[in-house]
Amino acid sequence: MTVAERSRDAAPLAGPAYREAMSRLAGAVHLITTDGPGGRAGFTASAVCSVSDAPPTLLVCINRGSSAHGAFSRNDSLCVSTLGADHEGLATLFGGRTDMAERFAAGTWRTLRTGAPALADALVAFDGRIVARHAVGTHDVLYCAVEAVATAGEADALLYGERRYRRLARIPRPAEAPAFARA
Repeated sequence: MTVAERSRDAAPLAGPAYREAMSRLAGAVHLITTDGPGGRAGFTASAVCSVSDAPPTLLVCINRGSSAHGAFSRNDSLCVSTLGADHEGLATLFGGRTDMAERFAAGTWRTLRTGAPALADALVAFDGRIVARHAVGTHDVLYCAVEAVATAGEADALLYGERRYRRLARIPRPAEAPAFARA
């Protein structure tokens, strides 16, 4: 039997088996926030990915059944705030069924270029305009043109894998190498 024949005869992968397999992929934890005509909203996500650096573009996935989806579908900007290990409580708060006002009361916020809330002490914040939306299964994929980036220092990173938070220790950067002398 050829590979094509085997794959044609195989049963489709069930959702629970896929979710279990995906739980083994550790990823950085982010707060995705927005503000505008659709209201202020935010959620915790690890489904964030760079798309291109020319122009700077990233993508974010949001479940259409989430409490934040309505605001994101009506607003045209968002901010991706990447969390440090000390933000686990904030990640849990934004990942649950907590009221939006209570979520935002737990952090210190600023705005960059688009007006979307950026966590003031995030490892890095990517502020951008939503330039495309695609529905895929239960989620919308939001493509964002990044207009501003802000950092707040260096700290251990917060990861999520195997259904729990984990700390990734920051590796100090080596001292800057001396410039080569020109002859």
